[in-house]
Amino acid sequence: MTSNTTSDPLASSGSSGTAAAGVLYVVATPIGNLADMVPRAVEILQSVALIAAEDTRHSARLLSHFSISTPCIAYHDHSDSERTEKILDRVAAGESVALISDAGTPLVSDPGYRLVRSARERGLDVVPVPGACAMVAALSASGLPSDRFSFEGFPPPKVNARRQWLEALAAESRTLIFYEAPHRVLACLEAMAEVMGGDREAVIARELTKTFETIRLAPLAELVEFVRADSNQQRGEIVLMVAGASTRSDSTLDAEAERVMGILLEELPVKQAAAMGAKITGVKKNALYQWALEHK
Repeated sequence: MTSNTTSDPLASSGSSGTAAAGVLYVVATPIGNLADMVPRAVEILQSVALIAAEDTRHSARLLSHFSISTPCIAYHDHSDSERTEKILDRVAAGESVALISDAGTPLVSDPGYRLVRSARERGLDVVPVPGACAMVAALSASGLPSDRFSFEGFPPPKVNARRQWLEALAAESRTLIFYEAPHRVLACLEAMAEVMGGDREAVIARELTKTFETIRLAPLAELVEFVRADSNQQRGEIVLMVAGASTRSDSTLDAEAERVMGILLEELPVKQAAAMGAKITGVKKNALYQWALEHK
């Protein structure tokens, strides 16, 4: 890729401070297959004064493929406020800047929030250039209900924090969508099966639009075994989706069982409360567990 970069890519190209403000474009890029790049995105990236990229080395292949020689700078979660303001100073001076992430739509579990928020606070124009988004692509082909869904991003990496986080989501009736790192996907699926039940429907969508794309719909317990048995499923970019909890309550308890569970839930996590409640009341653990999810 040929580049027009100067010694200081953030230095203004000479626009007058009295010029009309430019635009901050939020540009979606392909999540794998370069043919998914929309023509408008190419035009914008070729025409702006500067591209703020999550990783300039990663984006170099994309930009080279589309003969885009616009100067690039790195902009990511660790970029300081000075870099944010320098970028926006150029927009305020009349130049346009495009924000891109490594893949997909910026800000969807990718960098850019502080930049867009600061632009809005300064009264600058922020214009989306829509395109690929792994979350939406996965949901569209999942076979799970898509009329109502909740995107939850990346689960906490630590075991206890992840379990508590999943317990708080277990009774959610909307389809749940997560991103997960490949080295944690098996542990995450195991935790989901334990917290939400192995029979809850879920989908793993891996390497979307790429050569080894995988989209598998199955109960969580089956997905755990599928991923455990095939190490290839623990590689690449991964989206996990879990069906929402049933809104029909099939877990009616008598007054004494409800009283016991109410006490236990004040001190114990849902799973432990259900196990202890089953020993005390004689009611099946699964029924107590479902009741606890609906009433916690």
